[in-house]
Amino acid sequence: MNQEDVRRQITGRAIPVPGNDIDTDRIIPARYLKSVTFEGLEEHVFGDDRRQSPGHPFNQARYRGARVLVVGQNFGCGSSREHAPEALRRWGIRGIVGGSFGEIFFGNCVALGIPCLTVHPEDNGWLLEAVARQPEQEVLLDVEQRRVRCGERTLPAGIPDGPRTLFLTGTWDATRVLLDAGEAIDRAAKGLPYVSGY
Repeated sequence: MNQEDVRRQITGRAIPVPGNDIDTDRIIPARYLKSVTFEGLEEHVFGDDRRQSPGHPFNQARYRGARVLVVGQNFGCGSSREHAPEALRRWGIRGIVGGSFGEIFFGNCVALGIPCLTVHPEDNGWLLEAVARQPEQEVLLDVEQRRVRCGERTLPAGIPDGPRTLFLTGTWDATRVLLDAGEAIDRAAKGLPYVSGY
């Protein structure tokens, strides 16, 4: 286990993106998915929304450098494109809190080491407003204790046991786990008759 991969807490200023059912095509429009790498995707996060609404949070200087994204219900619904959480990560987002998440989006976030915590709808609304009112304050996403802190207020938060364990043990990166276990995998493979011969 690499200690740098452990995600017990994410702390930083936050950026609020209110609204429900924001799908992955809004997070990163499809026309930006033509490259074979994820290079430069951060420039196009919420590209269409930002063009249509100059006041969009991702256009505002006061939110630059934010590490925590605060969203509404069913964030990341729609298609399964992994480019959406990748674009957010490259922009600087390290953790997300909201009412609920699209299932595939949530899984893609786990694979990138981005914890997504859920809070009660009333707490969700309060948090969106609190961050918009005071963008300079830090927000704490506590994966280990399942809570979110903003100012003097601490909110109970949810994260499924499986992903939580992966974040707390630093084993969310499945590729790295496989590479680290290379010798053990080779030993096991050599003991299998259909791999090593009869």
